[in-house]
Amino acid sequence: MTKQEKHEIVKNLSEKLNENNIFYLADISELDAETSSRLRRMAFKREVSLNVVKNTLLRKALEAAEGSYEEFYDVLKGNTSILFSEVGNAPAKLIKEFRKKSNKPILKGAYIEEAIYIGDEQIDTLTQIKSKEELIGDIIMLLQSPAKNVVSALKSSGGTIAGLVKTLSEREA
Repeated sequence: MTKQEKHEIVKNLSEKLNENNIFYLADISELDAETSSRLRRMAFKREVSLNVVKNTLLRKALEAAEGSYEEFYDVLKGNTSILFSEVGNAPAKLIKEFRKKSNKPILKGAYIEEAIYIGDEQIDTLTQIKSKEELIGDIIMLLQSPAKNVVSALKSSGGTIAGLVKTLSEREA
């Protein structure tokens, strides 16, 4: 690989890091071709981009990118693949599900909306992170709940009052 090719890879990778608020670093070494292909197909179905990168080029891209990624430098050993996604928990769920049949990939670290997670023990925490759409849905549901309670209380008490008025009017007659 020429110096120019390496420079292009670092430039493209740093641009991709700047464009994405979510990426995961994982170790997928020791996966054979068939297992690796299965992982890539699962990633594609879940709209997760999976790329294998050289650690030195990834470090240079992290240094060139906007943001503070120094915490990742220590995990850039061995084989490293980078997973990009629009949904914060999608790569974590992918890794966790894939590991039901394999012992890899191993999570090295994750960057989600300016939060950095280091180590494979973070995988359960990362699967619990809600997407922006899920959070908005929860907020809307919370906001609607008191209004629904008031409306249902008014409807039920209105029926009770109407029933009382009807009973009283029938008594008088």
